[in-house]
Amino acid sequence: MTKLLDEAVNAVRRLPADAQDDIGRFLLELASETPLDPDEIAAIEEAEAEIARGEGLAGEELKDFWRSLGV
Repeated sequence: MTKLLDEAVNAVRRLPADAQDDIGRFLLELASETPLDPDEIAAIEEAEAEIARGEGLAGEELKDFWRSLGV
């Protein structure tokens, strides 16, 4: 395990159990060998293009978005 990943895991250990489970599921999905489908690839490319154009959410907007989801 790299030092960075070890630091990240240590940080996650300090989170509530439900947040740890969410991150665990995300990491397992990320580490799986299941390739992205064309729609997922297109969505990622569009998001990257929006970010490059400066169309992303501002810090407070993003915080409000996550709060609205209960995160």
